[in-house]
Amino acid sequence: MFNKLKQFKDLRDKAKNLQSSLADETTTVEKKGVRVVMDGNMNISTVEIEGDLSKEELAKVFAEATNEAIKKTQKNMAIKVQQMGGFPGM
Repeated sequence: MFNKLKQFKDLRDKAKNLQSSLADETTTVEKKGVRVVMDGNMNISTVEIEGDLSKEELAKVFAEATNEAIKKTQKNMAIKVQQMGGFPGM
């Protein structure tokens, strides 16, 4: 039982280290004058809009840029996990 608790603590510590290292990473996506910057914990830190887009166009481009930033961030997260030796059971 104590072995399982130790494994859980080790896993939790590894997850915290991963989260800390990801917080320093950023992903930037630019599409048609919309720039989205996302940190490694998938929090959007910056949104910049340049140009004259209609509301409908802006909504579409913003969604596309955000979705692309999420995908890139997830890919970077997977690479970091592999570099850290992965997590047990993955």
